[in-house]
Amino acid sequence: MSLESRLLIALTPWRHARAWRVGLSGGLDSVVLLRALARLAEKEVLPPISAIHVHHGLQAVADDWPAHCQALCDELGVPLIVERVKVEQGASLEQQARRARYAAFEKHLEEGEFLLTAQHRDDQAETLLFRLLRGAGVRGLAGIPAVRRLGRGSLLRPLLDVSRTELESYAREQGLQWVEDPSNGNTEFARNFMRQRVLPMLAERWPQASANLARSAAHLAEAESLLNEMAMQDLALADVSTAFDWLPLPSLQLEPLRKLSEPRQRNALRHWLAPLTPMPDSAHWASWQTLRDAAGDAVPVWRLGGGELHRCGDRLWWLSGLWLHTVEGEMQWSVPTQPLVLPGNGELHLDGLPPVGSLRVTYRRGGERLELAMRGRRDLKRLLNESALPPFVRSRLPLLWRGDELLGVANLPALVRTGEQGWRLRWIPPTNDPGLS
Repeated sequence: MSLESRLLIALTPWRHARAWRVGLSGGLDSVVLLRALARLAEKEVLPPISAIHVHHGLQAVADDWPAHCQALCDELGVPLIVERVKVEQGASLEQQARRARYAAFEKHLEEGEFLLTAQHRDDQAETLLFRLLRGAGVRGLAGIPAVRRLGRGSLLRPLLDVSRTELESYAREQGLQWVEDPSNGNTEFARNFMRQRVLPMLAERWPQASANLARSAAHLAEAESLLNEMAMQDLALADVSTAFDWLPLPSLQLEPLRKLSEPRQRNALRHWLAPLTPMPDSAHWASWQTLRDAAGDAVPVWRLGGGELHRCGDRLWWLSGLWLHTVEGEMQWSVPTQPLVLPGNGELHLDGLPPVGSLRVTYRRGGERLELAMRGRRDLKRLLNESALPPFVRSRLPLLWRGDELLGVANLPALVRTGEQGWRLRWIPPTNDPGLS
């Protein structure tokens, strides 16, 4: 079967997409992908095809590549966007360049659109072997996914079942020209070492090594899919609503997780934490056991790369962003009919007829007392303990004062000074995402 026919079959589920945008580097793989798509479009009804070239500016020779890509796109009648990016300096130049590249791609993807990139079977084999040497788990060893979300659109890799040798043969048959990145020969880069030294040596002894490694990645991808299904089933049992539904934080009930075996606990938590933080290594998972098995009145914290997992009683809470910073200060609320913006802590609303007098808002400092109907003056610390509110929230709760009189505590309707009525103090806390707060 021809390469073009195989490509068409691979793309069949997405032929009704809003648009296909090809990530065009100018190298062999992406040039073949664009040419094959253009030829298919001459005889098939396909989504509009365009190309995006990302110029990293990391080497002088790359300055000629946008012109090369433009000439190819002009020949094929395909619109081209050239996006110039600045690569941040970091421990891994490869990783920083990749981040900059995909951030540029995301800018040009709308809902229902797909970015098509030209990773092939040899790339899949290389990725599997590279991750295996790094001690990756099933998720990492599943290799390069054929399709995933990318910004508002999706990323699609339709050549994962095609070898580089087949791409080279197609390019020669079509008389294609492509650019060669000089950095690809630098074996100081880990992936280049794998590509230039390790895989050719394996192929000498086992000619089908790349194909077999890619097949193993497909098996592991299937296993990862089954583990994800199991995780969703287990998490559904732990996703029980909380009495504090105004808290915009991911949380889970601990007891359903405790009933699972250790491997299933880790599997469920990996699935839950994956969108929130980089995964810890195997040794670091001992901290999960410490958090899980701590005494009931303890408040253990598991610190991870993207935030913190807090256990409060029998519930797990994920904190990140603004929730990792303390709040303090005092604010005058001169116009209580309007929301009060709390720096780093959301905003405060007063619903109903405001109390008479000059109002101010603070946070707990210790020693506060509140006059309650039928209960007299009570220590606020004890009242908050009785409320079962998670400890990490208590220091952020806005307190409403008139002079030296504590009038009420936000979001806890029972904690209102005796004699006060007709109003409600409503706090909208920050989210976990600083960009949404």
